[in-house]
Amino acid sequence: MNILVCIKQVPETNKVEVDPVTGVLKRNGVESKMNPYDLYAIEAALRIREQKGGTVSVITMGPPQAESVIKEAFAMGADKGTLISDRKFGGADVLATSYTISQGIKKSGSFDLILCGKQTTDGDTAQVGPEISEWLNIPSVSNVSKIVEVQDNAIVIEMDMTHDLEVAKVGFPCLLAVEKDIFMPRLPSYIKKQETKNREIEVITFNDLDDNNEKHYGLNGSPTQVQRIFPPSVNAHREMWNGSGAELTDKMLKKLKELKFA
Repeated sequence: MNILVCIKQVPETNKVEVDPVTGVLKRNGVESKMNPYDLYAIEAALRIREQKGGTVSVITMGPPQAESVIKEAFAMGADKGTLISDRKFGGADVLATSYTISQGIKKSGSFDLILCGKQTTDGDTAQVGPEISEWLNIPSVSNVSKIVEVQDNAIVIEMDMTHDLEVAKVGFPCLLAVEKDIFMPRLPSYIKKQETKNREIEVITFNDLDDNNEKHYGLNGSPTQVQRIFPPSVNAHREMWNGSGAELTDKMLKKLKELKFA
């Protein structure tokens, strides 16, 4: 079975500056890590490989330094890694991102199962995985909380639907967006890290893709763009009141009316 896991490098802190012109995050010089949700997807892939055999590949879209998350995946047990990287891909929204990754997947080979983390901690849209499946024209399931059974031609999964648990059988090829805690991710192995430190990482650029229309990628291919991002204002103003219960109640009511909350 050929399994592909979509992973992403995200900022290690929430104190990230925003480009005032483009409205995108300034990632240069910011410490980064693998998106935590993707660790669960990698663990799910490795466990399926242990059960059914095959290979586990990872793919990510980002700047050259995003190779670090691929190397981390190697240290966890992944077999192959692909980096989709080009300046033309910068500033992409979820639509352009999902399209770019889908094009990179097509260049990387054919896969029975594609796994994604439920969402990323820098965007939190939870849309890229399902959109990739649409571009690839394969079925997808989100909110996957349990893998019930892996069959030869299909996978049976359980979805956490907040108030209900739903079980579905999905034929291969398909894409699953998994919840955190589907499995406890294993720690990267130092031995595997040393063994794979020189393992080749495939790099796919804009010119390698079958579709070379620049209007489909990056800011040019993003129908949604951020107009303004700003940190929430901190209001440290406070008042200390003294008095009886009735007096404090009266003061509170007056203050709520003054603030137009009542």
